[in-house]
Amino acid sequence: APMSGPAACVRISGCRALAPGGSSARSLERLYPAVGSAKPPRKRTTSQCKSEPPLLRTSKRTIYTAGRPPWYNEHGTQSKEAFVIGLGGGSASGKTTVATMIIEALDVPWVVLLSMDSFYKVLTKQQQEQAASNDFNFDHPDAFDFDLIIATLKKLKQGKSVKIPIYDFTTHSRKKEWKTLYGANVIIFEGIMAFADKELLKLLDLKIFVDTDSDIRLVRRLRRDISERGRDIEGVIKQYNKFVKPAFDQYIQPTMRLADIVVPRGSGNRVAIELIVQHVHSQLEERELSVRAALASAHQCHPLPQTLSVLKSTPQVRGMHTIIRNKETSRDEFIFYSKRLMRLLIEHALSFLPFQSCTVQTPQGQDYEGRTYSGKQITGVSILRAGETMEPALRAVCKDVRIGTILIQTNCNTGEPELHYLRLPKDISEDHVILMDCTVSTGAAAMMAVRVLLDHDVPEDKIFLLSLLMAEMGVHSVAYAFPRVKIITTAVDKKVNDLFRIIPGIGNFGDRYFGTDAPPDWSDEEDALST
Repeated sequence: APMSGPAACVRISGCRALAPGGSSARSLERLYPAVGSAKPPRKRTTSQCKSEPPLLRTSKRTIYTAGRPPWYNEHGTQSKEAFVIGLGGGSASGKTTVATMIIEALDVPWVVLLSMDSFYKVLTKQQQEQAASNDFNFDHPDAFDFDLIIATLKKLKQGKSVKIPIYDFTTHSRKKEWKTLYGANVIIFEGIMAFADKELLKLLDLKIFVDTDSDIRLVRRLRRDISERGRDIEGVIKQYNKFVKPAFDQYIQPTMRLADIVVPRGSGNRVAIELIVQHVHSQLEERELSVRAALASAHQCHPLPQTLSVLKSTPQVRGMHTIIRNKETSRDEFIFYSKRLMRLLIEHALSFLPFQSCTVQTPQGQDYEGRTYSGKQITGVSILRAGETMEPALRAVCKDVRIGTILIQTNCNTGEPELHYLRLPKDISEDHVILMDCTVSTGAAAMMAVRVLLDHDVPEDKIFLLSLLMAEMGVHSVAYAFPRVKIITTAVDKKVNDLFRIIPGIGNFGDRYFGTDAPPDWSDEEDALST
């Protein structure tokens, strides 16, 4: 039945999947639309995948201006998967434009736009030659790597980091480098064959078909391929008649019946887009979580976990704590003794890394039975801003250590932590990771940072959380959610007050260290980035 508004989108109810017909290739058995005698479809060139959360770019850094709220519960596990919108339609129907309009109207952070064009199969030498002469069918289902598409969407939907191939339309091949996508609350997946696979359809929470007149699509394709791809009119027309139009009639148009919503006129149908945005907003509201409140009421009166290691409170350590906790301590002394404590903390933490026996020869020609680090590499990740103060101490004791950063801030309206920015080294999943933050009160920010590392395939037992000072609540929260993470600190205080400040505490570490003024409602996990 038609929805309200002139020429608005149409919701198709009661549609049944089409049974596969006789296929001309084994891989086509997975298709929903019936496949008869295959006329070869046409060539395809549209936008590559991209992820554009709201951000502010400066000459030296990129700062996200809207943060990603928790996508996990107090147990550290993802409670609801990302919402996936599938956008199908013919070539040059305006799918990418509609996707962009939906993203802008949603006005929510951490939306990922994923293009099917990134997943063309690697061509053989013969296929490369056919592609060069406009004789290869890029719009046939066999041209796409559906297995990789499904595996990628599953990981994104589960909140994991994924690597996306980058397809070069000039050489008709995949580039050597891959693009990393992470952090999707909403995934918009667009492509001409978005609804052509049964397993792929199961991953789509909302299916939208962009229905645009064929003449308009042809004109757009001519303009695009001539101006952007350097092709001639004759070649584009040949490709359209030989591949594009037959492919649309045989493989693409039948999938319209599988869509939840059909958008006539594409990006010109603003009523349809507004209705889609309203629906997605309602789905996102159901996914909202309150993590910090749950942490504040959980795990109390439990003994401290065995995964916690506290630096021995020698008179020297106790003396340094006395200095940095004293509100009368000058900034210079606060920095000096904080750095001393950081060095001791990191040296202590390194003793928990795996070591193996080895034999070396001394200058005197004698064998010495020693130990050597048995892992591949050590990476430090600091939780901005206070965590970055621990980086010099880590660099001083770990030669050539790699450093990553994560920015987490507290939302003033919800009180929840939000992920604003991250920069992690490549192949971090193979490293032992030292996660650094100077203070941990409820553990909300630390849990988010650990979750980010896990989403990038860092094994839980290879993560070491280091902090100068922690509250018992924060220790319990992290240990309960991630029981194999090693927690290492120089001291643990008993209490957290109603403003999530550690009691007796140390004050706002970042402001005392950098000499800035703390806002009246700061908490120990809220070292906001000064801009």
